[in-house]
Amino acid sequence: MELTELLHKVRNGDDQALHVLIPLVYKELKALAAGHLRRESRNIPLETTDLVHEAYLKFSFLSLPDFQNRAHFYGIASRLMRQVLVDLARARLAQKRDAGIEIVLTDMPGSAPLQTDAQLLSLHEALQRLEKEHPRKAKLIEMRYFGGMTAEDSADALQMPVHTVRREVRFAQAWLKRVLET
Repeated sequence: MELTELLHKVRNGDDQALHVLIPLVYKELKALAAGHLRRESRNIPLETTDLVHEAYLKFSFLSLPDFQNRAHFYGIASRLMRQVLVDLARARLAQKRDAGIEIVLTDMPGSAPLQTDAQLLSLHEALQRLEKEHPRKAKLIEMRYFGGMTAEDSADALQMPVHTVRREVRFAQAWLKRVLET
């Protein structure tokens, strides 16, 4: 059964589809979580399994959207994982213990690793501003750098030409760099 079909059945309350879905996506969700944690310093108190489970808990409190395709599902999962990391950074800052999160967006030209929770929160706030001004560009950054999707995957998910995806990602990168440097 195709993932999108399973997601629609789960949304409609089919418990049997949920039992089929979880083992099907769990391995990919762990790979996605590993990608998020790879960008972090060794000071993060989460393992990939923990991050997947924390994201699942956040997910369980949402009303399930009507997933368009597998890319849409993994994009939402990636966003929830990023939110778990942002919440962790906020909590650590609130406790006045800045243990230092290091996120490396290796594909972003001119980007330096983020060393502190405050820098992670700055990136999060910049992404929120980008989302208000340029929602599609923010979505593309999330898909690319936090979801690990290629330009081709993003183009398929958003039904747009690959060259447009690449152009908009370059614009978003420059925008974020300018905002983060000021």
